[in-house]
Amino acid sequence: MTIQNGTGVRLRLLATAALALMGGEGARAQSATDLDEIVVETASPIVGEAQGPDPQRDRQGVLPVAPHVFAPVTILPRDEIARRGPTTLGGALADKPGVASTGFAPGAADRPIIRGLEGQRVRILENGLGVHDVSALGEDHGVPFNPLSADRIEVIRGPATLRYGSSAIGGVVNAENDRIPRFAPPGGFSAEALAGLSSVDRGRSIAAAVKAGHGDILFHADGFATKNGNYDTPDGQQANSAARSTGASVGMSAVTDEGFLGVSYSHYDAFYHVPGGEAAELDTRLDPRQDKVQLEGERRFDGGPFEAVRFWANASSYRHREMGLEHEEHDHGDHDHHDDHDHAGEDVVHGVFRNREAEARVELQHRPVALSFGALKGAFGIQAGQGRLRTTGEAETLIAPTDSRTLAAYVFEEVDFGAGWRVQGAGRIERARVDGTETIFPGLVPGGGDPVSRGRVRDFTPVSGSLGVLKDLPHGFVASLTAQYVERAPSGLELFSRGPHHAQGLFEIGDPNLKIEAAKSIEFGLRRAGGPLRLDASAYATRFDGFIYRRLTGIGCGHEFESCGEEDEFDQSVYSQRKARFYGAEFAAQFDAIEAGPNVFGVEGQYDFVRAKFTSGENAPRIPPHRLGGGVFWRSQHGFFARVGLLHAFAQDKTGALETRTPGYDDLRAEVSYTREFDRAATRLSSVTVGLVGQNLLDERIRNAASFKKDEIVAPGANARAFVRARF
Repeated sequence: MTIQNGTGVRLRLLATAALALMGGEGARAQSATDLDEIVVETASPIVGEAQGPDPQRDRQGVLPVAPHVFAPVTILPRDEIARRGPTTLGGALADKPGVASTGFAPGAADRPIIRGLEGQRVRILENGLGVHDVSALGEDHGVPFNPLSADRIEVIRGPATLRYGSSAIGGVVNAENDRIPRFAPPGGFSAEALAGLSSVDRGRSIAAAVKAGHGDILFHADGFATKNGNYDTPDGQQANSAARSTGASVGMSAVTDEGFLGVSYSHYDAFYHVPGGEAAELDTRLDPRQDKVQLEGERRFDGGPFEAVRFWANASSYRHREMGLEHEEHDHGDHDHHDDHDHAGEDVVHGVFRNREAEARVELQHRPVALSFGALKGAFGIQAGQGRLRTTGEAETLIAPTDSRTLAAYVFEEVDFGAGWRVQGAGRIERARVDGTETIFPGLVPGGGDPVSRGRVRDFTPVSGSLGVLKDLPHGFVASLTAQYVERAPSGLELFSRGPHHAQGLFEIGDPNLKIEAAKSIEFGLRRAGGPLRLDASAYATRFDGFIYRRLTGIGCGHEFESCGEEDEFDQSVYSQRKARFYGAEFAAQFDAIEAGPNVFGVEGQYDFVRAKFTSGENAPRIPPHRLGGGVFWRSQHGFFARVGLLHAFAQDKTGALETRTPGYDDLRAEVSYTREFDRAATRLSSVTVGLVGQNLLDERIRNAASFKKDEIVAPGANARAFVRARF
């Protein structure tokens, strides 16, 4: 028997309740004329009864806001992914309120930054479990996931992030797809094909997905391929910025009235160049590859204390090489690396990173309990993970082989007091172990002796908790006040790094004695889901005790510690801890100003900022600037959609030590598209969308204030992307 909509309960770790509210599978089958979504969801494990499609969600361009708000969640829907054609998660999300990107290698290695926090503090997931890569070990490492294979991308911030591990202290980015199918497509079969061309980098992309159902068995398959050359900037072509990637997945599941069980296998393969400075001169290139198996299942009960038990598990094998010219043989002229080149024996493999990881989560949802003061509902679960990082060549001089293990338990409960008052609480306790090689340096420069290396095991027990109060207000507004205390265990790189990282141009020194990082936060939110005005606003403040950061010392190093203070090939950085304060705000809104027959004309706006300082008064390094944006849109029931908007980033002069000022910029964007619906029963074709999207149309010189390479790398200039999308 095929599972339908809410009865199938497509539980996603980030937003299960909201999915039911928005109609499950139907929520993703929106028109390509939809505007960007900014969705506020409960981020809770509680799944209610099946509900029909949300009427607000069915209106094109509406910002859907789930009524039971626990934490802000920004959604990048499939339609926007299809229009913009991003090749990295950072690039896909960089203009969303509260989100920026590392911009180390635009279009290839570009991780999201959430509220000024990056790297080890931002956990990247696929269908609720870790992607299992090494992108948090260095900004030059790409995430082995292409947005073209996602149905939607979710960014969750605030208190609910503690459900996903101590490394999610900054936020979570979760890519959702149907690689493990849970719902039968209408008529037993559905498919999609997408193709695009971009002008700024001569890029081309293609993606396709197929889903079918027969009886109780569902099947899924998808694949993608992208390729681009060096991209253009207002200063000319950005050398060594070409990239390509391919990937595919197959999956199947068996469904019954009581639940489902599914498995999928995926493969990812990419090859990209690293632009900027010596990396471009040495023709630095990386070739990440990953194979992954994922499992997921659910069993629902008719009686007893529990409503359902669910599990998720995955295992992966990842590897990438860092290649380039010999250090002694490169010249400093300009190179045009539009494609791969055979350097006739000049190429070497500088280092190799290999990572094998496995992760599993089991969750029990209990039945509602009637208490004297309200109804209690919730869930609790356990999570375990194990990783083995292996390095060779220069990668081993950065960090020796390292093993890590985690075991955690968590709980989430909600009490509904009535009269529009709700209280939600969550807690997590985790046991983390890191087994590696510590290196004790005599100082920042030679003179006090030689570095000493030895094996070291560090054990940590982070404990976290959060509490939120929610109140329904007149005219459809919902207010929330949440507080959280979150602890994060230091990562292997922060503890045990010990040498040069060629692609980043850094000589990194870890601190094997780092303590747990703790953060105390408070956040206020105001949201409105219905009517012509929709908005999502948050303001927050966080105090860190033992904030771990990478401090540039101003000392240059070569490949060995003995060269520090004498050579300048690498900038020396030292992992350190200090007290710090972060505060900021995020705002996004849409207003349907004029409704004329089948046409709606409206305005939209956004604003976000984050301010980060150490308690000594110094600025934290590489913080995104204030941003203010707005625009106008038109959508028609006849399938037309158009939008023009401008996002202004202010100059960032609140810089950290040894960091340069970043000028502001204006990013003008415009898009137009047309969707033609068809009678699927007669033509086997559901719809076709064609469109044109323009980015940075003023051809502004854009530098990323949060990037280590902002003085060497300019973001892509004016770009036009043409795309076509067909659904069957």
